[in-house]
Amino acid sequence: MAITVAPITETFAAEIGDIDLSRPLSAEDAEAVKQAFWTYSVLIFPEQKLEAEQHLEFARLFGPLESSIMLYGDAPVRTRPEIADVSNLNHKSEIWGKESRLRLFQLGNRLWHTDSSFKRLPALCSLLYARSIPPVGGHTEFADQRAGYDALPEAMKRKLEGLVAEHCIAYSRARLGFTQLNDAEKTNLPPVPQMLVRTIPQNGRKSLYVAAHAGRIRGMEDEAGKALIDELIAHATQRQFVYTHRWRVGDLVMWDNRCTMHRGKDFDDLRYRRDMQRATVSDIANTCEQAGVAVAAE
Repeated sequence: MAITVAPITETFAAEIGDIDLSRPLSAEDAEAVKQAFWTYSVLIFPEQKLEAEQHLEFARLFGPLESSIMLYGDAPVRTRPEIADVSNLNHKSEIWGKESRLRLFQLGNRLWHTDSSFKRLPALCSLLYARSIPPVGGHTEFADQRAGYDALPEAMKRKLEGLVAEHCIAYSRARLGFTQLNDAEKTNLPPVPQMLVRTIPQNGRKSLYVAAHAGRIRGMEDEAGKALIDELIAHATQRQFVYTHRWRVGDLVMWDNRCTMHRGKDFDDLRYRRDMQRATVSDIANTCEQAGVAVAAE
């Protein structure tokens, strides 16, 4: 039986049925999933039962895997290097404490962002698997940056053409007042250039590429650049561009980081367990390199 694709909106987010990700996919099913992904950018696979290797094996269909930036920290982790632990649990699988450094660092996930834009080689897609969820709260919102770009006035589109933003994990954490990056994080995660608008090769659609990780725009005064970034984030996250996912245990949700933003919503993280694990697939090159834009070092 072929997979079932049930769109949530005409062009953004779809549920995928008649598929078991714990087993290798046929070539036909793998291609159908990819085509749905290039169209809808966010795919939901309900009722999956996955071990870590099965999760990673499905992710590898889309490209090479990233290693988690948690490896740059100084605290022990509870997952293998290719899995990003975005839960509220410490390395002993216990709910973290109120003043946990990991908790303060991960609060940045509640800002609108796109994964790994702060790396010179950013992420193509992320695949987040729900092992346990809180009874209330903890939803994830996704914003369609393709639709956001399409809705811009023509004058703004012309203004953005060729602009390069600077992304850094320090910029997003500073928005929350977290400035305690350790030496390894500072060394391994310096500011990197990324295009402010990019084209998705599989469908030819133009998309904004903004996030809380973006802190300045090259060639603009810092204050003006930051104001433009904030304006674009506010524009692209208007309700008409946003899908809210209410998690169920066993959901695997994947999204295209090249053309979406997302954020986690609040929940009582000192009371309820939320065990979420993410595989992340690397893009093929830096966005400036993909666009053929040479960026001088600053």
